Amino acid sequence: MKNPTSPLIPVSKLLSSNKPHITPLSQSFLLHTSPDVWDCRFPLHRPRGQHILTNSSVLDAIVHKAGVSPDDFVLEVGPGTGNLTVRLLGAARHVTAVEIDARMVEALRERVENLGLSHKLTVIRGDAMKIQFPSFNICVANIPYGISSRLIAKLLFGSYQFRTATLLLQKEFACRLTALPGDSEYNRFAANIRLVAEAELIMDVSKTDFAPVPKVDSSLVKIRTRNGGIIPEDLKEWYGFTKVCYSKKNKTLGAIFKQEKMVLELFKRSRSKKKNCINGEFVNIVDLESDGEGESEEKEIKQVDPHELDLFKEKIGKVLENVGFNKKKHSNITNEDLSCLLRAFNQEGVFFQ
Repeated sequence: MKNPTSPLIPVSKLLSSNKPHITPLSQSFLLHTSPDVWDCRFPLHRPRGQHILTNSSVLDAIVHKAGVSPDDFVLEVGPGTGNLTVRLLGAARHVTAVEIDARMVEALRERVENLGLSHKLTVIRGDAMKIQFPSFNICVANIPYGISSRLIAKLLFGSYQFRTATLLLQKEFACRLTALPGDSEYNRFAANIRLVAEAELIMDVSKTDFAPVPKVDSSLVKIRTRNGGIIPEDLKEWYGFTKVCYSKKNKTLGAIFKQEKMVLELFKRSRSKKKNCINGEFVNIVDLESDGEGESEEKEIKQVDPHELDLFKEKIGKVLENVGFNKKKHSNITNEDLSCLLRAFNQEGVFFQ
């Protein structure tokens, strides 16, 4: 099954065929902004993912494809020196920019002040992964690659209510994020994201459009939040379950669940879960980055009855057979199918946290 997204559009054709809808104010200030080229006023930190997008056509296209309107409150993470920010300011009602680097903050504020647009900008200096974002209804950002998955998880599984997030991401990560069931790239992260949103590839961006030039190309992705998705009641249980299902890329679910080490681990988790539920100690946790292990919180079961373990293994096999997923691979299974399988496991006393 191929990803049904439309072919990626070269930036030059995008701009010539679909002219951005911008207000007279944005037309005015875009013609008078400081150059988008990087002037090397201070050294950039590659390990922190500091690569300045300098292609003006790409910057214009991002704002256009994000669909920013004059009433929007925009969240931008990692604004750098403001090449994208100044365009967002011309198209939106207000922009909140979150930046961890004090040098970038100073450069951004100076640039926006010179344009007379300071009243439309709020700059928050801090770590985007540690602060609470103010209210916004659209996110547009060229985010540091190192926090891509964690930031997307925070946006989608936090308490934020927004329409879309248009993000410039590492190309390989973008392909994995937008993969669909049936695609060879379909993975656990994409499955989790599809619980609450849909992600679409918009266009590719060459690494030569950045300064300094990174090692890889980028892609623009648009994430649309949606209501009515299938969200498990116990998300921590879901994350542990999907971690198991996606642990072996080319194996069937039957092969994955038959591994002796896997059976023993699930046996321990299931017994621990039963005890915690009886004692009223279990708490749902929304954590997309949960590794699903939890050994540090479980007491090791030093002695396991072999007969009891064999019965548990048979129980797992029967669930897979009854649901019909014994010979299926995770890349061909939808979230609806996974939810059905998880319910069947839980009903038989098989737990993943």
